Amino acid sequence: MILTLEERRKLIQAGLGEVPLDLLIENVQVVNVYTGRVEPGAIGIVDGRIVTPYAQGYDAERVLDGGGRYAMPGFIDTHVHIDSTLVIPENLSHLIVPHGTTAMLADPMEVANVAGLEGLKALTNTISQLPYHIFLEVSSRVPTAPGLETTGGELDLLDVREILCWPEAVSLGELDPSKVLAVRDEYLLKVEAAQTLGKICNGHAVGRVGKELVAYACGGLSDDHECVDYAEALTRLQLGMAVLIREGSTERNLDLILKGMVEDGFYNSPHLMFCTDDKHPDEILEEGHIDFMVNRAIELGVPPITAIQMATINAAKHFRIEHLVGSLAPARWADIILAEDLEPIVPGDVYFKGQHVASDGKLIVAPPEADYPEWIYQTVDVTHGKQAGDFVLAADGEKAKVWVIDLYPDQIINEQVQAELPVVDGCVVPDVANDILKLAVVERHGVNGNIGVTFVRGFGMRDGALASSVAHDHHNIIVAGTNDADMAACVQAIEEMQGGLAIASGGEVLGKLPLPIAGLMSEAPVDQVIDNLEEINQIYRDLGGALPAPFMTISFIGLPTVPKLGLTDMGLVDVLEHTLISPFVG
Repeated sequence: MILTLEERRKLIQAGLGEVPLDLLIENVQVVNVYTGRVEPGAIGIVDGRIVTPYAQGYDAERVLDGGGRYAMPGFIDTHVHIDSTLVIPENLSHLIVPHGTTAMLADPMEVANVAGLEGLKALTNTISQLPYHIFLEVSSRVPTAPGLETTGGELDLLDVREILCWPEAVSLGELDPSKVLAVRDEYLLKVEAAQTLGKICNGHAVGRVGKELVAYACGGLSDDHECVDYAEALTRLQLGMAVLIREGSTERNLDLILKGMVEDGFYNSPHLMFCTDDKHPDEILEEGHIDFMVNRAIELGVPPITAIQMATINAAKHFRIEHLVGSLAPARWADIILAEDLEPIVPGDVYFKGQHVASDGKLIVAPPEADYPEWIYQTVDVTHGKQAGDFVLAADGEKAKVWVIDLYPDQIINEQVQAELPVVDGCVVPDVANDILKLAVVERHGVNGNIGVTFVRGFGMRDGALASSVAHDHHNIIVAGTNDADMAACVQAIEEMQGGLAIASGGEVLGKLPLPIAGLMSEAPVDQVIDNLEEINQIYRDLGGALPAPFMTISFIGLPTVPKLGLTDMGLVDVLEHTLISPFVG
């Protein structure tokens, strides 16, 4: 990614006017993220890089009229798990590039938890050919919770050190507090490895306040994408941590953070930026990507230039890639959005490395062909969980007091509540009338056949079950249901598909979405994946559910690093204590 001597020499010569520009986009209003002003300009490009945004008077081999539109840098998603979009990076181009996203900072922990270093290499095989940048946040915790979950792969300290040296690697990926506050050498050595290479370390400080937050920041973590409101965000900023404002499918944090900042008059901070973290493709298609966040920030009262800075230069500076992306300045990649207005910003034309890649909401170039090894299509191996009896939770008496994971609307955090459930024929059963379903995690990596069982409230289903092999971060099969037979039917369907989403009722699978690449992604066309997802979401609603993104919601319930409870194949996890607990109270 660093300019070679020959490339830099040519840029210098172009800057002097000694060689013609490859392309001149004249008659534009340049959004200068350094001055914070809009200035008349003409963008000169050579070899995919910007020579100057004020190239009036330069000779060029090709000249385009920008039509007086606003020219701004391509938008940057500062933290994303690409696997959570359900589509491969190649096909994701069709969704994000027309919305002006030209850089994704991705933590590929999903595929690494399934298939380790080789899985990560398979996922990143074609990234140099994509019509957008993928920079890597090197996964720091694979597995996320050693001793509390079973995964198919792992990345040890030597693996992390190797990946940090890849040219695409820009940071150490999110490191949760349990590793830092317990002063665990393996993880602190990963921080040291990143900082030795001049790279930052991403945080995941969910629920931490006071001395714990201070200690966490002392661990070398540079940011947090888990803030849910302004007060929480402000505590991070006060300690020198950047805030990656998140707006995903089930993590709707933007409004609460920015409303508070606007009311307080505190939004012009260079340490604020945007990320999606986890967002399903149907919602990207419907509402947008980083452009949606920029426009929503403007609606809430953030000045347009400031919102654009959050989506561009703030991110580039934070990740120390300002020399590559984030501005329309000399020697940066010519990643450009042309838009008619600043309120709202609707990307009309998008350029990536000086190439016209999207126009009027459509990708106009072909992304690279997918090229994945055969073994990555065969990662689901279930030994238990395909029979109704596998989900039995035995108890004596007529009732049992159990812990219930209580879902929190529009967030991935949850509450820990108690419930008394009926015991029928020695088995604890759900209380469907009060929206308490059974929840299970089925080990699918062919390691031990574990099944963890507890209960969950918030899905709203009157009948049936739904399941997913996308289950952060262990990515076993997670299934919630009103009865054991439908739960088993879902697991059977997922194994047959070698990964995916499934929904069943009456012992019959009513809908499914195959995700055969590591059990996480589909290489089907984006439109087909979205249609399929909308179909199973509708089946969920027909069964009484009301969550806006039920399969994203279920994918996070098993996460053993987001309070207050998580569920893995080994059992129920008290997240703050980082320990397994019984599903029974007392």
